Amino acid sequence: VAMLLRAVTSFISHRLGGSRGQIAVKMALGAVRNTGPLFLVTLGIFLGVSALPEAEPWRDGITNVWRVVAALQISHGVASATRVVFGWYGQYVAPRTESQFDDKMFPLLRRFLVVASYLLGALIALDAMGVSISPIIGGLGITGLAVALALQPTLANFFAGTYVLSDGGFTMGDYIELQGGPAGYVIEVGWRSTKIRTWLNNLVVIPNSVMADSIVTNYSGPVKAVNIMVTSGVSYESDLQKVEEASLEVGRALIEGSPDAVKSTDAFFGFDSFGDSNIEFWVFLQ
Repeated sequence: VAMLLRAVTSFISHRLGGSRGQIAVKMALGAVRNTGPLFLVTLGIFLGVSALPEAEPWRDGITNVWRVVAALQISHGVASATRVVFGWYGQYVAPRTESQFDDKMFPLLRRFLVVASYLLGALIALDAMGVSISPIIGGLGITGLAVALALQPTLANFFAGTYVLSDGGFTMGDYIELQGGPAGYVIEVGWRSTKIRTWLNNLVVIPNSVMADSIVTNYSGPVKAVNIMVTSGVSYESDLQKVEEASLEVGRALIEGSPDAVKSTDAFFGFDSFGDSNIEFWVFLQ
């Protein structure tokens, strides 16, 4: 049966095409092609040895050995399946998404699940060998609590980094400004900190806990166009109609001549208030 399973999985893998769905199936079959036959072979050995009349006195020991081997093989199979699923997602799906959350989060989550599957398999194997795992679980819980308390600032930045990545308020290359803090271009969003490059070409490292609690202005979003309001004033003796015409003429000429201006948005003009010695007005450009 193991040889048949390996032959069938190999045949199906060679017949599949190159689409994303078929590649996912091919990767899954590649993981099963090794772990499945090995599990069937060990199962056959266990059934064969258990059927021997001479093995009757050692039947309990043989069963315990089988439980240990099965637990380790199943945990290895789960770890292999986890690698396949996350590897396929990271290769074919994550590059198509705009968010950086899956690019940063999924590799870490994959490592955690792989380690957790092996750890769970080892605990089940120890339990099958007659070793009490309750003290081990209790020790792991106390150790985890002590580590969490010792790494509280690091963990705070880690969870804040998860929020920053999943929120999608800015991406690499955006120009942002923190309230009462620095401003610059985002060059990296990590788990512990976010790095920006200021207009003076200096690198600023900001802890993610600070990023999560600050008001951040993204000058590159939702679009890169920035609204500009130019204010000025004229004397009370001025012809206000000519002031408006001249201001709009200059604004439209700037829009036509500047490569940075948004051509689809016309210049706007408006009188604002009566000053002490002039009439204030504004010109709006994008």
